[in-house]
Amino acid sequence: MLQLNTLEKVTQRRKRVGRGGGRGGHCGRGKDGQKARTGSTSEIRPFFEGGQMPLVRRIPRRGFTNIFKKEYHIVNLRDLETRFETGQTVDKETLRQKGLIKGQGKTLIKILGTGSLTKKLVVIVSAVSATAREAIQNAGGQVKAVEETSGGSITS
Repeated sequence: MLQLNTLEKVTQRRKRVGRGGGRGGHCGRGKDGQKARTGSTSEIRPFFEGGQMPLVRRIPRRGFTNIFKKEYHIVNLRDLETRFETGQTVDKETLRQKGLIKGQGKTLIKILGTGSLTKKLVVIVSAVSATAREAIQNAGGQVKAVEETSGGSITS
């Protein structure tokens, strides 16, 4: 017959260590120290060296970051040859549409002379290498430099 006093427990009792008997004086936690305390796993930071000067602070810092550095998206002549038709204009928007550059906003673009160009193109970008400029002009195209400002004014 089912009675309340004969039911088996569904949950087990939590093991309480340090109450004597069976496990010895340290109760399976080792000798007393920082890791023997309650909550010790969350208190010790990674790479903590026990009060010694940390490795990150012992090693000298080298170099610097130039905040005035201009980073260009590179496009080669061979990419212009394969993706553009004769007479098209090559600028930031068309390069984005063709998938040659990514990102929005202020973008500096430089055309480099890797590959050959046989199509007449109008190129309006931030910078062009000397060999790329020569190749574009030999194919009958034009090169215009754009100085990236807030308005994106064109300067030749």
